[in-house]
Amino acid sequence: MVAMALDIGEKRVGIAVSDSSGRIASPVKVLPASEVLSFARTFRLLIEDYEPEVLVCGRPMTLAGERGPQAERIEVQALAIGRAARLPVEFVDERLSSSEAKRILREQGLNEKAMRGKVDMVAASLFLQTWLDARSAK
Repeated sequence: MVAMALDIGEKRVGIAVSDSSGRIASPVKVLPASEVLSFARTFRLLIEDYEPEVLVCGRPMTLAGERGPQAERIEVQALAIGRAARLPVEFVDERLSSSEAKRILREQGLNEKAMRGKVDMVAASLFLQTWLDARSAK
């Protein structure tokens, strides 16, 4: 089963997908949030190319495990994207995924400017991998 992860931000959406066996997550692309939210052609083509069966969206949580201040906005947007794509939406804790993505990219020698377009898709792949691992453990 192919899953597509969306790390929904105010300006950008990081996108990652799993392999067809549902075991490995890979970063794919970052699109402007406006294109994903309006179900623009660029995003529709990704849906057509990867044929996901589910959208996995990051839910911002506080370090205490409570819903973060952006959670409601992101949940509403994610459900709207799911309706437009005719796909079910599942949510996963995205706590620290951006921090971990930045650490990984820094280790690869990227500076803040070079990271800007990559952090969101790497973060999406990290929380998608967590979701995939949890499913395979069941």
